[in-house]
Amino acid sequence: MFELNELTGVFPLTGILFGRPSHLVVDFGAGLLCALAAWRQSGPDRVAWLLVAVGIICWAAGDVYWTAVLSDKDDIPVPSAADFGYLAFPLLAFAGLARVLGARMQGAPKRLWVDGVTASLATAAVAAALVVPGIVDLIGGDWKSVATNAAYPLSDLILLGLVVGAMAVRGWRLDWTWVLAGVGIVSFWAADSHYLIAVAQGGGGFPDPWDAGWDFAFLALACAAAVPARAAVAVAGRAGRRGTILPLVFGAMALGVLVYAGLGTVTPVAVVLAGLALFAVGVRLFIAFRENASMLAATRREALTDALTGLGNRRALTQDLERMLARATEDDPVVLVLFDLDGFKHYNDCYGHPAGDDLLVRLGGNLARRVAGHGEAYRMGGDEFCALLRPRLARARLVAAHAATALRERGEGFDIGSSHGFVIAPVEVDDPAEALRLADQRMYAQKHGGRPSAGSQSRDVLLRALAERNPDLGEHLSTVADLAVAVAVKLGLSASEVEQVRHAADLHDVGKVAIPDAILDKPGPLDDEEWVFMRRHTVIGERIVAAAPALREVATLVRASHERHDGGGYPDGLAGQAIPLGARIVAVCDSFDAMVADRPYRAAVPRAVALAELERCAGAQFDPVVVAAFRAALAELMTTDALPRAA
Repeated sequence: MFELNELTGVFPLTGILFGRPSHLVVDFGAGLLCALAAWRQSGPDRVAWLLVAVGIICWAAGDVYWTAVLSDKDDIPVPSAADFGYLAFPLLAFAGLARVLGARMQGAPKRLWVDGVTASLATAAVAAALVVPGIVDLIGGDWKSVATNAAYPLSDLILLGLVVGAMAVRGWRLDWTWVLAGVGIVSFWAADSHYLIAVAQGGGGFPDPWDAGWDFAFLALACAAAVPARAAVAVAGRAGRRGTILPLVFGAMALGVLVYAGLGTVTPVAVVLAGLALFAVGVRLFIAFRENASMLAATRREALTDALTGLGNRRALTQDLERMLARATEDDPVVLVLFDLDGFKHYNDCYGHPAGDDLLVRLGGNLARRVAGHGEAYRMGGDEFCALLRPRLARARLVAAHAATALRERGEGFDIGSSHGFVIAPVEVDDPAEALRLADQRMYAQKHGGRPSAGSQSRDVLLRALAERNPDLGEHLSTVADLAVAVAVKLGLSASEVEQVRHAADLHDVGKVAIPDAILDKPGPLDDEEWVFMRRHTVIGERIVAAAPALREVATLVRASHERHDGGGYPDGLAGQAIPLGARIVAVCDSFDAMVADRPYRAAVPRAVALAELERCAGAQFDPVVVAAFRAALAELMTTDALPRAA
């Protein structure tokens, strides 16, 4: 075997390329270039590549120690200080490259990380099965020698596994950082393995063309450090066909190692790595199954959900109706209610479709809260809604009318309500399609039979006049009307009676247009003469409302809206049942809203105080039955968050 000086004399170029001095210059130079490239990076990448640079310099320092101290000795200790320098490189390089991967792959799906672990373990297992046994057999010696020398290819394989795993986590996309790092680590592993085999066979002298593998590895890592860092991205799972096939390929590789272990001699390390790789494949399959199940559940949810309101759609209604009908009995029926909004087209035309969509969302939420606990709400499409209700002991007509009050909203220039039709199943029908058809037929019968009539139009004109005369009074009337409807429904009034109560509540103070502002806005109590003026407003209101023939019955309620249960009211001194029920309802709701709203002469009182005052006056000023119904309606409105305005 030629000595170094003999070989360089025969082949001068070989001495220049592979001689120790030039070899060390390249190694230290690569470490400094890697450090310089790292310094030009920012954030986690800077620290990561500095770790790699320090690892390269540690390896070169170990080589210096070997050259200066150990190369001429006949008996070289194992491990030596040079070994610590050499082995520091894969350790620091692993730490640095792992940090690069973590910094650049924030938010990567779990399955890609598992793919990376699988690829890393399978690669290391195959290499450990095919390469390490041969090296260990050639090396021989005591356990320290075997462990130290085997640490070289094993640490290289772990590094190689990291790079393969990184490519897997990247979704197998081309990334020059990892391509250069992978080429460098393969070159480093080849040079390490060749050297160990050469030493085991009695060689390992210098120069050797394989030594260029170390130099090339360090230069490749320096180039990888110089590749501009991409912004950290969350890989959205665009693995495609490769993302499906490659985990199976790596799993097959691990299985092959285990089969090979059964047929021949394989190191325990290879068996453990292969077993872990197969376990990772199992984890990957579990994650894929869970993701697919989650996507399937989300798809089913979307198929059964209205995209705008979040309520169930027609498909969900059909399924739920079939399921509930199968369990319903005549003693425990299901009430199917269909709703169609009144005035929605006008609202859309006036305010635009985005505002119309917002209105549908609000009304859908109101309906869902109103039926919560005893039913489900759905949106059929457009401005049609539906509810499936369990009436329990309540009458079907009452629960349907109560649900319909949730689909109402009033404001400046608009008044949205709804028409509805309901079916009791299985009392009336036991077929889902027939139930929907009949409910739809009844809904449109009510819609066409109860369209805004001349009375409603007259009411709207008067309300508009009131709003122009006194905007605050208009808001008060709107709140009283909403409360009165809730109480009327609670008392079981028919739809037409509820509508009359609404009109009366809307118009009960219309006569105040004839009362001077000085009296209406007086900050203190009224004197006797002023009270005479004030008490005339119910009579004036009756005359104004009765001018519209369609509102004559409403005019009667307006006149009696300030009568007292004990007969001490005005203008006629009616008492008890002589006062129309609608007027008694309006009186309670009007008094409650007056107490909970600010007035020029006093501040608002809390709801609980106002309610206590109503109950204190029940039997005197107010009908006790109406007060009890008001309490129940108010509690329900507060529970469903449907309480109008400040009330």
